[in-house]
Amino acid sequence: MSLRPPRVPIRRDGGTWAMQGALERRGLGPVAGVDEAGRGACAGPLVVASCVLKPGDAARFEDLTDSKLMTPAARDRMYDVVLRRALDHAVVVISPDEVDSRGVGYANLEGMRRAVARLGAEPGYVLTDGFRIPGITAPSLAVIKGDLHVACIAAASVLAKVTRDRIMGELHNELPVYGFDEHKGYITGQHHRALGEHGPSAVHRWSYSNVASAGIKHGLRPPRRVALSVAAVEVVHNGGSPRQEAESGRGGARVG
Repeated sequence: MSLRPPRVPIRRDGGTWAMQGALERRGLGPVAGVDEAGRGACAGPLVVASCVLKPGDAARFEDLTDSKLMTPAARDRMYDVVLRRALDHAVVVISPDEVDSRGVGYANLEGMRRAVARLGAEPGYVLTDGFRIPGITAPSLAVIKGDLHVACIAAASVLAKVTRDRIMGELHNELPVYGFDEHKGYITGQHHRALGEHGPSAVHRWSYSNVASAGIKHGLRPPRRVALSVAAVEVVHNGGSPRQEAESGRGGARVG
């Protein structure tokens, strides 16, 4: 259900807690924030988290912001604070298999639905980082740059990113040739070179054109069912994609 919040004054001095406070004053709490980590990566899982923060607890979260702007050490500290102080939270890990079989867009929305459904109590309102979530029963609103401007979304972003970064660290121990501990599965020069040298692994997303192209060059086939788009079919037939070649220096093209 998508529903704009009723007209209610949002306090200018409320900072990242202003929108949550406005909704709670209208009886629309508890307010849950939802965010993901890993949507743009071409390896590893997609992780989605939901989080409900206690009204009036802003003083405990002075350093909370978009997880991407925090240092790893600061994220780890904030992760512990969120786990201690949050009223409720849920973390959903979506495997590369599911991303490949359903496409990353569908998997992302389904992960958000699951993250909301796994909260202990149904929220009165859901705030998301840029993506509207069809199919949830609570009213919701997509907030542009929500992980920067809304505390409960920022808290969800911390939960998602720290969870995913730790998973990628474990995958690095299993597959050290790819350098997952450094780039976390996103396309960097290091990752691009490793794909070229070693080919993709089972934890790569074969529905992404750069991964499919690297697999073809190494004579490898996807280890699972993959939802292919027109661009990926071009990779399969021709062994490469003009778009992938053009973008190889700045990131792989997603095609699933």
